[in-house]
Amino acid sequence: MLTLLRGNIKRLTELSLLTAAALIIFVVELQIPNPFPIPGVKLGLANIITVYTAYRYKAGETAAVLMIRILLGSIFGGNITALIYSLAGGLLSLGGLLVFRKFIDEKHLWISSVFSSVLHNTGQIVAAIIILQTPQIIMYYPFLLLSGCLAGAFTGLCAQVVVLRLKK
Repeated sequence: MLTLLRGNIKRLTELSLLTAAALIIFVVELQIPNPFPIPGVKLGLANIITVYTAYRYKAGETAAVLMIRILLGSIFGGNITALIYSLAGGLLSLGGLLVFRKFIDEKHLWISSVFSSVLHNTGQIVAAIIILQTPQIIMYYPFLLLSGCLAGAFTGLCAQVVVLRLKK
């Protein structure tokens, strides 16, 4: 019984540290000026933690890490309105990532990250169209897809390196 309790405490501690790491990365990235003329385009470095967690932990645990990071990130970032867009993109992205991990192994998880970023951008665009009641926002979608695929590949490669190194 004591061993089971220690295992749960250890797992909770690991998930807490992953959440803290993702939040720190998110807040630090907020301080980096956007080099692109398109608002909202960023690397999404905190997603390295999300992809890593999706491949190493249970679906519910990964969802908890993501949801807490999104909620606290929007509070710490001072942009509560971004919460809706982050949730829409994050939940759709996570759903896809959890499906992709069943078919794409750890040695190619960067591919999951690219698909996941496409879903994230899709969720954000759909949320924007619904909230702003402006269907013309769809014209922004190709730019988001391009930047999302590049960022997804980068964060996916980083997560892949972490997963494979920590496996040893």
